[in-house]
Amino acid sequence: MKSWLPRRILMLVPVVLGVATLVFAFLRMVPGDPVVIMLGEQARVADVETMRKDLGLDGPLHEQYGNFIIGLARGDLGKSFYFRRPVRDVVFERYPATISLALAAMMVALLVSFPLGVISAVKEGTATDTAAGGFALLGVSMPNFWLGPLLILLFSIHLKLTPVSGGGGIEYLILPAITLGTAMAGILARLIRSGLLEVKGSPYVRTARAKGVGGSRLIWVHALRNALLPVITVIGLQFGALLGGAVITETVFSWPGVGLLLIEAIRARDYPLVQGCVLVISATYVLVNLFTDLFYGIVDPRIRYEESK
Repeated sequence: MKSWLPRRILMLVPVVLGVATLVFAFLRMVPGDPVVIMLGEQARVADVETMRKDLGLDGPLHEQYGNFIIGLARGDLGKSFYFRRPVRDVVFERYPATISLALAAMMVALLVSFPLGVISAVKEGTATDTAAGGFALLGVSMPNFWLGPLLILLFSIHLKLTPVSGGGGIEYLILPAITLGTAMAGILARLIRSGLLEVKGSPYVRTARAKGVGGSRLIWVHALRNALLPVITVIGLQFGALLGGAVITETVFSWPGVGLLLIEAIRARDYPLVQGCVLVISATYVLVNLFTDLFYGIVDPRIRYEESK
């Protein structure tokens, strides 16, 4: 483990560098001049050129890219064109809101998927199994941009139980978390069901049943733990999907996170801020995958990273 972990962390560097390079390149392909957007189309040429020089946009692309990478290596993400503040400060002001939304959505997904998947596996072939499978399929099929407004209409406008949008206490978090976590709940429920069905006939499950272990203990203690590895893999991968889906969900609910900030930065052609938002989201994603790999060893002690050299 001690030799595996540094290698695994070192592998994250080219991933983040690749993301930074792609974001830098794609942003320069987007139509629209950020200076003209800020000053207006009627601005004088001299003013446009002066601001372009102040923002560091007057040099060739390779020079801009080199300055960007050098700043990134120093932990400097640049200065926002729109906010006129360091990108790092702007992004990390919004970062806690995005993480709290992603964690709340993950909690919703886990609270729904585990009981649903277990019940579906235990009641295989029954009407309960069919109903659970239908619910899981419905959750996967509903896009965030449709489910979010539907929940707002029902719970905020008609029932007046939750705020329509904005950020604040837990009451503002409920609908965005449900919207973001529903699709993941459907995916995990189907995966848990298939994993349990696969291990139900395993020798250790039959041995435990022969020893008198039955009911919920047989499922939750003996069978479920051995069916968790693929579930953990998907949880790690889907956390990145949650961060990506947060862009849409935060926009629908005006949740003040990095996703909404990214949309605002794109509209303003704020290159440094867009780059900072994408880099923070991608870095969070790869770190979650790293922790997922570490968690494998806790769930299944047979895994030895020292052997995978």
